[in-house]
Amino acid sequence: MSSTKNARPSSDRTRGDLPRPRKNEQNEQNGPNDAKGSARVRLAEARAVDAQRQRRRKGLVVGAAAVAVIVAGTGIGIAVQNSRTHSNAPYVVPAHADGTTIVYGNPNAKNTLQVYEDFRCPICDELEKSAGPAIQALADNGTYKIEYHLATFLDGNLGGNGSAVALNAAAAALNESTAKFKAFHDVLYANQPPETTDGFNSKAEMLKLAAKVPGLVTPAFTKAVDDDTYGPWVSKVSDAFNNSGVTGTPTLKLNGKQLSVFSNSSAPVTQAQYTALIDSTLAAAK
Repeated sequence: MSSTKNARPSSDRTRGDLPRPRKNEQNEQNGPNDAKGSARVRLAEARAVDAQRQRRRKGLVVGAAAVAVIVAGTGIGIAVQNSRTHSNAPYVVPAHADGTTIVYGNPNAKNTLQVYEDFRCPICDELEKSAGPAIQALADNGTYKIEYHLATFLDGNLGGNGSAVALNAAAAALNESTAKFKAFHDVLYANQPPETTDGFNSKAEMLKLAAKVPGLVTPAFTKAVDDDTYGPWVSKVSDAFNNSGVTGTPTLKLNGKQLSVFSNSSAPVTQAQYTALIDSTLAAAK
């Protein structure tokens, strides 16, 4: 789910990649029977495409047209996920966390970019790959600070525990430093598996990916990943997202104003477009 609760509908997201019915180059030469056969082939292909859209829509519900379904589905997903992650383990908050949010950049920056995302969300990954460097650059230069509001609802909606496992590992990285968290955050998206496979539901995979961040795999980090040290905190973070009123990921808000980071054709903004969007939003607020 927009991953809705906003990965826009996967059917929209993959529209450009869906197979197109192939033209039958023999239609004009082979007569009416072949033409009818070709028509049947095209109809079958079209039905297959539609079936693919429907399967993807069920797996990752998002968008205004599906709000009712999203709310119901999300409620179920949240209930399942909470029952999995709430435990009697001690509640440990990672160093450098701000309650249930993670702040990257100058905490005294005048402006705040709120980023709502789920590590299993493929639409979040699309935006990260398209505009991620620009999103970080504007935090690095002091234009704003980033507040990360992380979710695990896709575990409930799609099954599995990959979002929670990844978030616990990200918390372990945050405990090392905010810079280590951001680097690991980027590595997770750079190596995101298909959302339906639950590929992040592996502590060994988390440690393997963490090795891509220089200096991150310390004994303390490894123990936190293996012991699920921040599991109760992950549940609190997930609850905070579920109660935020945000209905999908990715959602970006600049000083409380939601940003349109996807075009009408569902393409994520480029780095240049994102920077221009921030500039115009800040200028309009003056």
